[in-house]
Amino acid sequence: MWSIARTRGRQRRLEWAVLAIALLALVAWLSPPANLGRVNHLVQDAGLRLVSRPAHSDIVIVTIDDPSIAAIGRWPWRRALHAELIARVSAQQPRAIGMDVLFNEDDLDYPEDDVLLADAMRRSARVVLPVLRRGYGPAADMADLPSSAFADAAARLGHVHVVPDNDGVVRSLYLQEGPAAAPWPHFSMALQCVAEPALPHCAAAPAHPAQAGGWQRAERALIPYAGGPGHFTAYSYIDVLRGQVPADAFRGKYVLVGAAASGLGDLFATPVSHQSRLMPGVEVVAQVLDGRLSGVRILPAAPVLNTLFNLAPVAGALLALLLAGPFVALVTSAALGVLTLLLSVALPWWLGLQFAPAAALTGLVLAYPLWSWRRLSAAAHFLRLEMERLQREGLSLRLPGGSSDSGDFLEKRINAVERASRQLRDLHHFVSESLQQLPSPTIVCDTGGRILLSNMAARRHVGGDPLAPLQGLSVVELLADLVQPATGLPLITHDKLHSRAMPEQSEGRDAQGRSLLVQCRPFTDLAKAGWLLTLVDLTDMRRAQLQRDEAMNFISHDIRAPNASILTLLEMERAYPGRLPGDELMQRIERYARASLGMAENFVKLASAETQEYRMAPLDLVAALAETVDDAWALAREGSVDVAITAAPDTAPTLGDRALLCRALANVLHNAIKFSPAGGHVHCAIAERGSQWVVSVRDQGPGIAPELQGRLFAPFQRLHDRSHPAIGGVGLGLALVHTVVQRHGGTLEVDSDVGQGAEFRLVLPQQS
Repeated sequence: MWSIARTRGRQRRLEWAVLAIALLALVAWLSPPANLGRVNHLVQDAGLRLVSRPAHSDIVIVTIDDPSIAAIGRWPWRRALHAELIARVSAQQPRAIGMDVLFNEDDLDYPEDDVLLADAMRRSARVVLPVLRRGYGPAADMADLPSSAFADAAARLGHVHVVPDNDGVVRSLYLQEGPAAAPWPHFSMALQCVAEPALPHCAAAPAHPAQAGGWQRAERALIPYAGGPGHFTAYSYIDVLRGQVPADAFRGKYVLVGAAASGLGDLFATPVSHQSRLMPGVEVVAQVLDGRLSGVRILPAAPVLNTLFNLAPVAGALLALLLAGPFVALVTSAALGVLTLLLSVALPWWLGLQFAPAAALTGLVLAYPLWSWRRLSAAAHFLRLEMERLQREGLSLRLPGGSSDSGDFLEKRINAVERASRQLRDLHHFVSESLQQLPSPTIVCDTGGRILLSNMAARRHVGGDPLAPLQGLSVVELLADLVQPATGLPLITHDKLHSRAMPEQSEGRDAQGRSLLVQCRPFTDLAKAGWLLTLVDLTDMRRAQLQRDEAMNFISHDIRAPNASILTLLEMERAYPGRLPGDELMQRIERYARASLGMAENFVKLASAETQEYRMAPLDLVAALAETVDDAWALAREGSVDVAITAAPDTAPTLGDRALLCRALANVLHNAIKFSPAGGHVHCAIAERGSQWVVSVRDQGPGIAPELQGRLFAPFQRLHDRSHPAIGGVGLGLALVHTVVQRHGGTLEVDSDVGQGAEFRLVLPQQS
């Protein structure tokens, strides 16, 4: 029962590990903000709306609104009005004036108005004018600048572009945009530079930068909205002209002038818009300026940091599932979800970083149902196996049908197992009396080591006559060759027996090389005290563990090549996007991944039983070799080795297991590539030899001395550890090749000498 419980525990941990890896991989894949954009935007926008702040007192907007249009007339207005507005605002000594109006052409009807406006700007020395990218046609990378007179008169120029997301909502902008030679800062930054020329980003820039080269966008930042539309102090354009504003309305302020009238100017959907109300472009500029003046800056979190942010709560929920009960795990998952939402809202204002939490929320929603489903399935499976075991032992045939067999199938199975357990308890006395002939060597001795009782297995173990009793002999002397592997000291001594210091379980090795587990149980009754010693032969188990370790070494050695190829393809795609078509890239990655999985599965089968049934089918060795060479392209490119098929017939039909033959070819080819010098060549060929095909792989490596070739195909033999220590591996590749070729009725040949390279030949029968 202890062994079964341990097995179930290991199975439970394995299931948890598989679920954890799969779920964490899903969360990592979903972590980029674009993958679950709508959910991320929903959470992020809610955070912006919840954490609003008062408008900065130094920002004032002069709106070109509907009352101004009604009073002055339709747009565009005469520029003399703008000159008058600038003069009135400048009279109150503002910090800067941002005219979010494009003056890119001369006024041919009223040229004197241009002179008045330019003169008003020059006398104010605080006016910032906007720059727009045309964004269409042959001049897409050109900018619409103010005419030269206004550009010369303006204190600064700045761009007013924003970056709408896929849903059309404006959440971010680039702080620098323009020609690569000299991009313009954002309009808000230009206003700051007018007010505080000593700021680090306010180095003098030419009013007319060269527009050569492509359009450059840099320093993307999120807009830290302070509130919705109408959040800032605003005065109507016509009220300013009429003098119907406070005498100090603009003193020491940043004054933004822009359109807010219906159908005039840019209107944007924003995260803080209420009831589908759009925000004028001049207010978006005010929002950006507000953030800069308030020291609030929000940047998208780096991809790695964002992925860790999403993985952390899911990992916590998975640990709760493993370590805690169902209710605690459920509460923990819910709490982590709430915490993730709160952090998503708070971190932009605490750290200035915006995270995309949708992936974490998805993982938290999936973790508990998936784990509950797996545990319920495992419980049902365990009960089914227990009932089948009882049926095989004949117990269930004697179990009466209970009246409590109601409820779902899981409850029925629990009831059946409970009835079987009752009968097992009833049979305990009978079983204890029946198991006199124990399979393991069992010895009963007193505290001095004198044997009182032994079974036949114990007598066989010490090599004596099975019928000759061991009573009266010393167990210490009888098992003197059983020592601790680490220290070589005897496992059973008189002192340990007398002081009752023998451990319950200890493992040793005897003179015959057997691994033995000594299980000790002290006993005391009215007559005497002593020990019950049972010897369990672990030799086969240790051998199996060694085989398992060899299997793991093989997987860690051989599975690395396809994974490295996958990484190389991905790095090439990053470095040279589009070099490979998307379908071809995915096909190669899939082929490498499947090859890796196939290698591990086939080796486990070979390691457990070399007589496994092969999936024999007709195949073409030419196609298999070509595919293997193609699969080795990434490895060959990494080592600067040229791999080519120098000679081959049109087809070379044979009968075999394609996956294993391709694995064998890959092992030989990978060895040739790894041991070839940079700039070397590996030649592959297929030739006919009677009724056989000879597949040869020739390299220009260090070669193999004839006296070492006898060890070449033994497992875990690496003949170039000293000469090529940098080349990894566990020495199982050629052992697998040798086994596969032999199982296909072929032979493996090697032709090599030191310094002459090596040629491996796989001789396989032709298809009959």
